[in-house]
Amino acid sequence: MIIQKATLKDLPKILDLQKLCYQENAQRYNDFSIQPLQQTLNDLEREFEDHIFLKMEIGLQIVGSIRANQIKNECRIAKLMVHPEYQNRGYGTLLLKEIENHFNNALRYELFTGFKDEKNIYVYTKMGYKTYREESLHDNFKMIYMHKENVLAESR
Repeated sequence: MIIQKATLKDLPKILDLQKLCYQENAQRYNDFSIQPLQQTLNDLEREFEDHIFLKMEIGLQIVGSIRANQIKNECRIAKLMVHPEYQNRGYGTLLLKEIENHFNNALRYELFTGFKDEKNIYVYTKMGYKTYREESLHDNFKMIYMHKENVLAESR
């Protein structure tokens, strides 16, 4: 298993993985119009311009990915995903740690997830993230925003 920065040529496989992984969320919320399922390769290429994408490979298969960017002192983490066949093995935690390490000069890390995404909330809480805001997007969907201070950067 290898985690490394993704390249432009990896984006089609990352997009396929994203569409596979977010099917579960779409089913959970009964909403197949969610952004991760609607995102196109062109959208992903534009996002690649100002985000760092990491990929996790086992053999030649991309089985996980995460992306983030930094605005001022804040690292904004998005779309942590692990192929369904490789979930519950700690790979999501490894990807999250790796993106935090990549942005080790950020003072704060931020991410968000849906209120029914219990596995995500569990992983993020285990990694030290705390809920700081909830936002209702419509009747049956609420977004949970979480953050964590980077104590290593603060001590420098």
